[in-house]
Amino acid sequence: MTRLTNSAADQAKAYTRRGDRGPVSLYVHVPFCVRKCAYCDFHSGAISAQEPGLLAHYGWAVSEAVAHWSELAVLEDVLSVYIGGGTPTALGDGLVDLVTAVLGTCKSRGDVEVTVETNPDTTDSALIARLVDAGVNRFSVGVQSLDDAVLEMLGRCHDAAAAESAVRACMATGARVSLDLMCGVPGQSQASWLSTVKRAVGFGVGHVSVYPLIVEDDTPLARRIRAGHMVSPEPDAAAEMMELAHSELTAHGLERYEVASYARPGQRCIHNVGYWNGRPYIGIGPSSSSMLPVEMFLAAAACRSWTDPLVAGVGRVVDAVPHDTARVRFTRAADTVAFVRFPAGAPEEIEYLRGREAAREDAMLGLRLAEGIECSLAEEAGVAAVLARMVGTGLVEAVDDGERRYRLTDAGWLLGNEVFAEVWNADS
Repeated sequence: MTRLTNSAADQAKAYTRRGDRGPVSLYVHVPFCVRKCAYCDFHSGAISAQEPGLLAHYGWAVSEAVAHWSELAVLEDVLSVYIGGGTPTALGDGLVDLVTAVLGTCKSRGDVEVTVETNPDTTDSALIARLVDAGVNRFSVGVQSLDDAVLEMLGRCHDAAAAESAVRACMATGARVSLDLMCGVPGQSQASWLSTVKRAVGFGVGHVSVYPLIVEDDTPLARRIRAGHMVSPEPDAAAEMMELAHSELTAHGLERYEVASYARPGQRCIHNVGYWNGRPYIGIGPSSSSMLPVEMFLAAAACRSWTDPLVAGVGRVVDAVPHDTARVRFTRAADTVAFVRFPAGAPEEIEYLRGREAAREDAMLGLRLAEGIECSLAEEAGVAAVLARMVGTGLVEAVDDGERRYRLTDAGWLLGNEVFAEVWNADS
């Protein structure tokens, strides 16, 4: 068994603000969809193009991978389960079996938030009801827009009527429902956007996430723009639309709790808040990432399961863990066939976060939340001077409501990426 020396253990524990042993969030990636959208660069593919055997065995592979982590005592206290994609509901009843297997393996000391992503073209009311019976208590619906012209521009497989039907089908089950909406789409008017937001509010959902369109390289959308068939999104127009959404959503009782998300009281996404708070997480599936405190990683790596030939790659790197490591992040290859063949296979990449790096990452991610970060964390991360300077720019404010904190201002929310970049690149 690999052990840290006393001095190394002290260094590893030097930063333990949020990287404790649990609870853990679990993400399951389902890399299949009906058709890949024009702007999507996630690891996914059209379900019609997959080998039947691959689809038939994918749920089994997920079950094997989850069982593997359970055997390593990593899933003893699960906080949230998030099944995303792709479009998980494209699996149909296979998704019900997958959910049943995953929840039957995970352990928890309390209620677990179980989210399934769905798109309107695969949201069948009978399937949604079966998923709720299997334990799903939250749906994230990829609406994006309620304007048919905008949906066509994005290459979506549904129209506005199908989106409304999907939302109502999910809400009818009593599960919590979140909507994803996208702004800054070429040709999208402010009137179209505001109409979409107003209609979304009218559904009565408890959570809405709003995102500006980002043109990723090597997507059909990027190629159309390069060819001159479409104009590039205007950042200023997207910012104005984000402000319109903010006004409309907050006026109807949905509070912004992080950069892109609004929720009614008690309906924040527990899974995403876990990410921003630096909690441990395990990713299952191709291209998925995991992050564990170093002690938890070493304890798992020392177990016999990790010395199996299929996962020997991990065993070889354990001795190379730097002594001042606080957390370990590792990522599976973006290869669906390899994942199905070797569900518990070794990660393709491993990253060791030292104490200062972990603190700085927590500071950057914590600033995404409405509460911001404690001044003590800013000091530990070496970014207090940067944030103090940004107070003068109006992007950050220092507050003291019993605990001294830095948080973004309204202007800072709109220019969040600039703030995050400054924090991440601050001189140590």
